[in-house]
Amino acid sequence: MIHCKRVYDPATAEDGYRVLVDRLWPRGIKKSELACDEWNKTLAPSTALRKAFHGEAVDFAAFSERYRDELATQQAEGRALAARGKTGTVTLLYAAKDTQHNHARVLAEWLGTLG
Repeated sequence: MIHCKRVYDPATAEDGYRVLVDRLWPRGIKKSELACDEWNKTLAPSTALRKAFHGEAVDFAAFSERYRDELATQQAEGRALAARGKTGTVTLLYAAKDTQHNHARVLAEWLGTLG
């Protein structure tokens, strides 16, 4: 099972394996204070795509499509995380303020399609 959660929300036992999926370390959090099992930059959007989305050069639909294209080049990394989600809970941690329109949601959906 794969969940998404803001990195600023408290960790709980139900989170299972916690993976930070942002390319940049979240502001205001010390590395020693974040409860996470892995920091996976490989599955985060590219810097150019992230800047285009946050700079409003692309809307969420275009961002999602381009991000899925980027993810398609990371099949092995994705399959490993998806497999972990089939045997236990994986929580994707992200720093974005928008809890509905962010890369972690796109990533969770993509991981669900991997067999």
